[in-house]
Parts: sequence; C-alpha cells; structure tokens
Amino acid sequence: MQETKGLIEQIKLHDKLAIRVSSNSNNDLPAELMKKLRRPHRKANYFFVFIESGSVTHKVDLKDLSITNGQLFFILPNQIHTAPAQPKKNIKCFKMSFDHNCLSLLPKTFSFLMNPLNSQTISFDNASKLRVKTLFGILDKILNSKKDPKDGEVILAYLNTLMTEINNAYFRNVVKENLMPQKLSKYIEFKEAVETNLTEHQSINTIAKNLSITTNNLYNIVKEFSGVSPKEYITMSLMLEAQRKLHYSKPSIKELAYELGFSDPDYFSRLFKKSTKKSISNYLADIQDLSGN
Repeated sequence: MQETKGLIEQIKLHDKLAIRVSSNSNNDLPAELMKKLRRPHRKANYFFVFIESGSVTHKVDLKDLSITNGQLFFILPNQIHTAPAQPKKNIKCFKMSFDHNCLSLLPKTFSFLMNPLNSQTISFDNASKLRVKTLFGILDKILNSKKDPKDGEVILAYLNTLMTEINNAYFRNVVKENLMPQKLSKYIEFKEAVETNLTEHQSINTIAKNLSITTNNLYNIVKEFSGVSPKEYITMSLMLEAQRKLHYSKPSIKELAYELGFSDPDYFSRLFKKSTKKSISNYLADIQDLSGN
C-alpha cells in the first residue's frame, strides 16, 4: 500500500493553503507520483473529480466508482483509492484536492462529506452544473496563475461557494427549502459519532442517549438510511476499517484486533470472516498482487 500522508503538501498550489485544482491542460505530476496514485493508496486528503465530457472509473474502497458528463465524485480521507491505470485521452475534467486544515477554514460545514446517503457520485441540474464548472475554472485559473497573486481569502471564498453547490446537489432529492430533515440530521450525527469513536465500541444505548433519541428511534433512522441496524452498521464500519488497514500496513491479526478495539483476536477473526466471506490470511493473499507488497 502506498503512503500518501503529506502528499498534498508536495502538490499544493498555494504557500499557506494545502489545495490543488487542475484541468486537462495543467495536470502534470511527476511520473513516479502518478505511478503511486495508480496503485491502491490510502487517501490522506479530500479528492474531487468533475467531468465536463467523457467518462471515467476509479476504485474507491475496492469498488468501482464511475461518472460521466456533468457528474462529480468525491473521495474522503482514509478511503482506499486507485486511479485508472490508463486514463482516457478524450476526458475533459477538473480535479481538486485539499486537506482538513483547508476545509476547517471555510465558514460553514458540509454534511455531504459524511456521505449519509451512501453515494459518492453527484449529478447536477443544468444551471448548477454550469455554476460548478465555472467555479472549478476560476479556482483552476487562480491557483495555476504564474503572474497574479494567489489571494488565500479569495480562494477560500470560491471554494466555499463550490462546496455549497456540491452540498446542495448531494441533498437535492431529500432536502426542501434548504432545511435538513430531522431524521437525516440525526443519521448524520450517528455516522459522525460512529466514525469519531469507532474503536471504542460504544453501545447503542450510549449513542442514542448522546443523540437525545430513544434506541427504537435510532434503530428506525439508521435502518431507513443505511438498510441495516445500528449494531450492524458499526460492525460494517469496523470491518471496512480492518480491510483498509490490511491494504495499508499488514499488521498481525492480534495487532489489528487490538487497534480496532477488540480484546479477543479470535472473535475478531470470526467476525471478519463472517463479514467478508474470507479469512484474514486469504484476504491478504488476494490483495498481495494488487497492492504490490
């Protein structure tokens, strides 16, 4: 598994903001770096691709993610990403990367980055698609300018507007009049609680109490948006993180179990096999060629 921690600092286009926006004409990166990105690697930053024309398929957490004209996909920190081995020449697109520190400088938060609808592909109506294309173009021009000063405040203002457009498009089918439905809001809070405290194995009662709802309401909300119970969701999240770690660092079963908060490595092994249909040793064998380790 390739190490990408600190990558954004190598490719950023502003001296104080860890951000990069590129288009077809200025997406040249060192060949050695591109070689790494075309193999499975754990993302250390946020990554977006917006397609003007053509289509492309990337792998995200070991699954194919495809987009075409006018669509966008986003990848979150800690997800496993594999770029296309042979990028198509007829694709016209924008790419954007930034880190959490850059995101924290924006004046609002963006709930779509919790991916509550379990979809990392976003489509736009014609008007918003044009605005998104324009905003990417402006950021691309500012950040890749050789002459004009790169005003950080202006960059953040355009980035905030672009993220607002993406957030609105993500929730368009479930949000009316810019108001977040209460159930969806609680589901986002649940996802955040699980991801923030994943290895602590919080009880469902504790999570429900912290969210100020009953365990029955929490069950119904999580089931509606994820299709599984809260307990199953937590288990799925733990097993996904286990798969990421196996791609990334190859720990022993005991080390991996303890890292994920399990006191019983044997129980963890059985849970992993039940979830993935493979033993940990078989899983490692299957990914060895893919990861190059």
